Amino acid sequence: MTDTGRKSPIRLAVCASGGGTSLQNLLDRIAAGQLDAEVVQVVASRPNIGAIARAEKAGIPVAVAVSAKHAPAEYTAAVFDPIRANKADLVLFAGFLALVDIPADYEGRVMNIHPALIPSFCGKGYYGQRVHQAAIDYGVKVSGCTVHFADDTYDTGPIILQRSVPVLETDDAHALAARVFEAECQALPEAVALFAAGRLKIEGRRVRILPPGDPRP
Repeated sequence: MTDTGRKSPIRLAVCASGGGTSLQNLLDRIAAGQLDAEVVQVVASRPNIGAIARAEKAGIPVAVAVSAKHAPAEYTAAVFDPIRANKADLVLFAGFLALVDIPADYEGRVMNIHPALIPSFCGKGYYGQRVHQAAIDYGVKVSGCTVHFADDTYDTGPIILQRSVPVLETDDAHALAARVFEAECQALPEAVALFAAGRLKIEGRRVRILPPGDPRP
């Protein structure tokens, strides 16, 4: 279970590979007083991406860690060393496409958000518009998003929250992506708030969401 004695606001690190729309959603909610958190580090898997520009505009430190330039152990250090240096309590993979091992000191403290209802349309190669096109091609009637604790493989860690959205007959991948992103904008801050309140307990593959003030270990 998370540490209920942590002082607020919770310190977040956000890892991204693209435009940084999930990062911006977090920053907007923090600014509006809807999320008691502070983004203290952004890690980008590529240079010159939108997430970097958003972080710099907000005055947030940025590190760029390109996986192709590192051996696996070195890449883990390139991602997590700046996160440690800025004392992040929780790491968010928000559109982070690089696979990185989770170091022991951050086990149970890294969340990923995926734009589908895991275990459907997930794993290696399922990212961005590919996820939504696959859902449409398969003919599913609902899709959505999943927030889960990250482990050392793609999209396999214990699930925290899922939010569903309808798949409409008129949808293309772009339209479905927009609807799923609206769900992501609710689900990720909610998962962060639950973690910060000490209300998440990992039990094998399951994550229990404890009631507010639950004293059980």
